[in-house]
Amino acid sequence: MPPHPVPLGFVFRSRAKDEKAHADKASMTDSTQTRDPQAPKGRPTPKRSEAQGQRRSVANTPTNRKEAAKRQRSDRRAQMEKQRQALASGDERYLPARDKGPVRKLARDFIDSRFCIAEFFLPMAVVILVLSMVRIAQLQNVALLLWLFVIVLIIADSIGIAIRLKKQINARFPDEPKRGAVAYALMRSLQMRRLRLPKPQVKRGERP
Repeated sequence: MPPHPVPLGFVFRSRAKDEKAHADKASMTDSTQTRDPQAPKGRPTPKRSEAQGQRRSVANTPTNRKEAAKRQRSDRRAQMEKQRQALASGDERYLPARDKGPVRKLARDFIDSRFCIAEFFLPMAVVILVLSMVRIAQLQNVALLLWLFVIVLIIADSIGIAIRLKKQINARFPDEPKRGAVAYALMRSLQMRRLRLPKPQVKRGERP
């Protein structure tokens, strides 16, 4: 009989139990080990503002097509409301693309600061139309002559406006794109002052 008998439990112990115990011990050792603060992490820690922005973007992401279409309509309404307020106040940030820029602002102020014959075109056209409908030959002839006279005045005034405006734009903004600015101003001159959009920001006679 051997002096130191081997326990039967040691002989028949399962190898799987030994491996499991060894793995548990290693994991406990790794978890309790202090990490070097200078050691690089897998990725940089995001800033608080960036993390909040990411959470908001995830929360605001539409989950289906119907919700996405609803959100697009809501954004479009909000944008149109901002443009409407900008047309009334002249806020450059939310103006439509055709009204943005210093050149277009100068064109608007140039027209709004003076009397333009073209802005009286609609009232005079109504008067001429009424005269032409009266079945009196003399009044109809007067209406025709008055119509021709108004057209000539508008053309002459528009040519003068275009020359002076183009000169001012070239002097003030030599490096800015100027394409379409004169035509933009002439179209504005055809509108009555109270109906112009964006609303006039200068008074008549005021230097733009």
